[in-house]
Amino acid sequence: MTTSVLVLVGSLRAASTNRALAEALVHHAPEGAELRLFEGLGELPFYSDDLEAAGAPASVEALRAAVAEADTLLLVTPEYNGALPAVLANAIDWISRPFGAGAVKDVPSAVVGTALGQYGGVWAQEIARRALGIAGASVLDEVFLAVPGSVKRYAELHPRDDQDVVEGAAKVIGALVAAHEGAVVPA
Repeated sequence: MTTSVLVLVGSLRAASTNRALAEALVHHAPEGAELRLFEGLGELPFYSDDLEAAGAPASVEALRAAVAEADTLLLVTPEYNGALPAVLANAIDWISRPFGAGAVKDVPSAVVGTALGQYGGVWAQEIARRALGIAGASVLDEVFLAVPGSVKRYAELHPRDDQDVVEGAAKVIGALVAAHEGAVVPA
């Protein structure tokens, strides 16, 4: 059995270290997991009840369908001013609707990321976990990957070649697979 993992990257920049981290996670996905990067977060309009009432735009329907089709969800987030990037917060808003029955309801989810600072974006990751939980996701709080010093660390090294990422990918993705299969997730 293969577990599908939809990956949402919270940076729209092509050369983003978080995009490179997401690519590394895809590269190092353990057997039994298939990761797919969602393209199109930058096309989502900001959430509005008025837009929702008029019928969600095609970009929103594409995101919702991708989340609904996936077995699990993985957010890869940078940290902007100690917080979650607007593009990820907006995506969570859209997939949480209708509230209590959104595409993300009960979906095993995890959050990872890298950031310039010494803590690797843990504040943004905490905010993302909390928002996902409120949105109805089944958030795996016990597993995470926070890679500090991204700009220097990945100036000449791709995250795919970083041993911390290799080990972290196995742990986080393995936990998502276990959660999907109904197994107890190891701490």
